[in-house]
Formats: sequence, C-alpha cells, structure tokens
Amino acid sequence: MTASEQSKISNADKKLTPQAQRALAEAEARRRLADAHRAAGPKAPKEIGGRKGPDPTRYGDWEKDGLACDF
Repeated sequence: MTASEQSKISNADKKLTPQAQRALAEAEARRRLADAHRAAGPKAPKEIGGRKGPDPTRYGDWEKDGLACDF
C-alpha cells in the first residue's frame, strides 16, 4: 500500500468538526446553486449578419483567409 493510499484511509477515519461539516455543506449548496444558475441562465444573443462559424481570432488578432490585423 502506498503512502497516499494510507493517507486517504486515515483521513476517511477522522471525524470532522461541526465547523468543517457546516463549511462542506455550504460549499455543496453554493455548487448546486451555481449549477442551477448556469443551466437556467441567459444564453448569449445570436449574432445577426456575422461570419459563419467561430470567431476567427488568434493571439488577439483578427484573422481571415490567412491575413491578420491588430485592433
């Protein structure tokens, strides 16, 4: 058995303090709230009259047909 496996086993046997349990519960509640917000959040507006496909940006430059320009 490796040291990391022994550490995981010994950590699983330890009792958490009430403060640690409360912190874990609060973190889980925040994760659930963030997941729900992401799932129900507003979507990015659809671009009208823009280029097809993803933005042709690379390294902070606008690139089209192999030509790049800085803005």
